[in-house]
Amino acid sequence: MNTMSESQKLIEAISDIYDATLNPALWSGVVAKIAAFVGGQAGGLAVHDSVQRNVNVFYDAGFDPQCIQIYLATYSKFDPVVTAPLFDTGQVVSVANLMPFDDYLQGRFYREWARPQGWLDSANAVIEKSGTSSTLLRIVTNKTSGMVGDDMRRRLALVIPHVRRAIRIGKSIHLEHAQGAMLAETLDGLSASLFFLDARGRIVHANAAAHDILAAGDVLHAAGGQFVARDPLVNQALRDILAAVQRGDAAPGVRDVALVLTAHDGERYVAHVLPLGTGERRRVGMAYKAAAAVFVRKAALQLPAHAGIVGEAYRLTPTELRVLLAVVDVGGVPEVASSLGVADSTIKTHLGRVFEKTGARRQADLVKLVAGFSTPLSH
Repeated sequence: MNTMSESQKLIEAISDIYDATLNPALWSGVVAKIAAFVGGQAGGLAVHDSVQRNVNVFYDAGFDPQCIQIYLATYSKFDPVVTAPLFDTGQVVSVANLMPFDDYLQGRFYREWARPQGWLDSANAVIEKSGTSSTLLRIVTNKTSGMVGDDMRRRLALVIPHVRRAIRIGKSIHLEHAQGAMLAETLDGLSASLFFLDARGRIVHANAAAHDILAAGDVLHAAGGQFVARDPLVNQALRDILAAVQRGDAAPGVRDVALVLTAHDGERYVAHVLPLGTGERRRVGMAYKAAAAVFVRKAALQLPAHAGIVGEAYRLTPTELRVLLAVVDVGGVPEVASSLGVADSTIKTHLGRVFEKTGARRQADLVKLVAGFSTPLSH
């Protein structure tokens, strides 16, 4: 796969992934496109329930339906991907990473289920996990494509973040089931302010929370139906995104667009921008003219319900997590030090470790990071 064709196939796969957030029936086709992009022959999205000890395959491509039923009824309990200790979210692993490959070839799963279908190896990734279940993406190979190699791992790693985000978006808003009044009711149930904007920045639709933030007239307001941010730099960034969508050269999801807004009183908000280019996104009810969806959340009040999730994700110590959340909630080093009753140097030390572990470079990046763990749904 040359560089030009790989880039084009990646853009097409990502576009289809985000289309599936609006129409889950597209997921089987998306899985097929991902398999083709990474160099596999078939694939599936499944949920493994560690309590019930069972597997449900929700979307698959390239598998014989009867073989899927046999897998669910009998062979899932011998599947090394299911029976092995759960690997990290986003990590790409093959069978050889989970057990000696010769042992795999001698096992019932391979001899009785995989080999009769011609399957050899698989590239696997945990898309999301909770305390009781995990969502797995699997792409399988045959003898022609051979064992999972570094190039296949690399290409699958390019796709995984978009699959993760699309699944989260789909769970949150379920737009494929919402038209007319149902769409408005669904969107009004979001605690995040949600705006649909056309290519000129005009507001096509705004949910109840969005009308509230416009009425406040602080970080955002509407001028002649236009979406206007208090910060001119944010306005320019948004206009650039919309212009790229209109030109057709903004592939949805290729860029993670998160903009930080600051109110007059210093409160911080995070605006997540999702370009809506072409495809199924154009056909959804009242939002058919939309070029982008903009989610706006107040960072200080939208901390995750279980702050420990953030600490676990980045392996933060309790003190480091406390400092991280204080930075988001309170502000700079002097303010955090004052609120926690410690020296500035102590906060700087812990903050340095937080930056190192999270990969963030600025405090604004930490605001985005924490906001990303919050749910847009009303509690």
